[in-house]
Amino acid sequence: MKKRILVVENNKDILELIAMILEGEGYELSLHTNETDIFDHIQAFQPDAILLDIVKPTLEGTELCRQLKEAEGTSHIPVIVLSTHPQIQKVKEICADEIVPKPFDIDGLLEVLEEQLKSVS
Repeated sequence: MKKRILVVENNKDILELIAMILEGEGYELSLHTNETDIFDHIQAFQPDAILLDIVKPTLEGTELCRQLKEAEGTSHIPVIVLSTHPQIQKVKEICADEIVPKPFDIDGLLEVLEEQLKSVS
């Protein structure tokens, strides 16, 4: 059975690139350019991991990530944060299971994703 990855990425070009990479690796995807109704999408899709774009590691910027890790139905799902922010490592302390800085290395992204998926299998 294919592993399911939910991706929230504001930049449509990056979202398309991630989709091509992950589909090529055999993942089933649910792609989103914003956080609107994201908990409904998560409940319907039941992802094995979430890739989440965070612009700034601020209270507002990390709110969805924190909600995902605190909610009973989603706390077990690994959240991998993608970001260009220079202090993005702070997000790992706040809520993320792992961080992938942008611009990301494709192999590095896949490696982090596979590690996180193994941790919940």
